[in-house]
Amino acid sequence: MADLVPRIQQAYFRNGPAHRSGADVSFLDIVKIFGFQSIKIGRWVTAAEQQLAANLFFDALSDLMLLLQVPEQVISLNQSLSLNFGIGGQQGSCAFYQPQGRLLALAKNAGGGSLAHEWFHAFDHYICSKLFADKLPASAFASSSWLTNAEVSAHPLNQYLDHAFAALFLSPDGTEPNHYVRTSAAFDKQHGIYYYAKPEELAARAFEHMLQQQQVKNSFLVSGTLKSKTAKAGLYPDPTLSAALAQHWLGYFSLLGRALR
Repeated sequence: MADLVPRIQQAYFRNGPAHRSGADVSFLDIVKIFGFQSIKIGRWVTAAEQQLAANLFFDALSDLMLLLQVPEQVISLNQSLSLNFGIGGQQGSCAFYQPQGRLLALAKNAGGGSLAHEWFHAFDHYICSKLFADKLPASAFASSSWLTNAEVSAHPLNQYLDHAFAALFLSPDGTEPNHYVRTSAAFDKQHGIYYYAKPEELAARAFEHMLQQQQVKNSFLVSGTLKSKTAKAGLYPDPTLSAALAQHWLGYFSLLGRALR
């Protein structure tokens, strides 16, 4: 195991600043600094793996904070989000977000690279009640609620998200589903599933794809959106759509960050 940990460390690339200045952090540090509700670690995670994971999580969350230009409280979604590492899980999934309990979970050996995707699921769920004036189910996501014509609350920040969802789902003239949605729906139909065309999955894939194209790189935070089989199947936005979503989303988070600071 002593030899395995450095190899895992080297498997993840990042080019961001030294947030920890070379020091180790603990999951308790992460809870305190970002304000997470809790972090639970699986019983089969060794002490060496736990230390590695804590450093990887801290750097990835700090890079996410840097990319979005937001303070720590946004990363923990105003102290509402909990994390699991190497505990529980869902069949066929290396990472997932569970609306009940607002839980983001990563598998011990295969969850790296999925953090941004799952974090956006958590944000999509969290922001739903803030974005819409309608009373919606507690488990509702903003992305799917937008498609059912829920009424957007009047607020300058909400306009960014309203425009982002319009760009995410609709053609430029707003009259039909765009190429990204149609391609994802066709893929699902071809494979007899309903997954890639789910509104919340379309949103999370678009977010992580946009994030991976920014200057700060962290492959524990996000990877696989550019050259993977999923990317080659056309299941991420094209450059034009991704650039438009970057303008909406990064603009939104930057303004949110300034307001909270």
